[in-house]
Amino acid sequence: MLMMGSAVVWSAVDERRRAVSTRHRVQSAFAILLLAVLAGCSSSEPEPAGNIGATASAAIAGPDGEALGTVTLTQGAWGVLVEADLTGLTPGAHGFHIHETGTCQPDFAAAGDHFNPGDVGHGYFNSDGTHAGDMPNIHVTADGTVRADVFNEAITLETGKDNSVFDADGSAIIVHEKADTYGADAGAGGRAGCGVIS
Repeated sequence: MLMMGSAVVWSAVDERRRAVSTRHRVQSAFAILLLAVLAGCSSSEPEPAGNIGATASAAIAGPDGEALGTVTLTQGAWGVLVEADLTGLTPGAHGFHIHETGTCQPDFAAAGDHFNPGDVGHGYFNSDGTHAGDMPNIHVTADGTVRADVFNEAITLETGKDNSVFDADGSAIIVHEKADTYGADAGAGGRAGCGVIS
């Protein structure tokens, strides 16, 4: 009777060992699969820009052709630093965007809409997305000058990239008469200044 009880106990122990061993094999297989998936994800990570330090600029002019200053763009590893050094604007907040076409002639409407290679919505508060050309408002002081630095992670100066400001028809910087709302409707009003990025 004792031997039969021992056999039952050993049988139960063996069954438990097999269950634990099977569970360990399943967990190990799952861990290997998870590592493979993560490795695949990391290989599709974006790479830093290949032309770090490259520069471009836009000479901003008003509707009557008066010089308003310069916007300088410098390529970083993960986006572009946009530096505005402007004068002759009305005090207060102004929308400040990259527009889809590199021309300001015959009028600033020729620059088209905001640069939007991803075909998404407008505004930082829009759940549908943000145009690559959307940037924070600039704030003009009482003497009509502004010095602002903006880092735009959605654009590049590298040619051949989908989000390059140097696409087939180029791009322009527009300064608007009023502040951007950051919503689906920009509400920034007319165009107070324009410059082709070159």
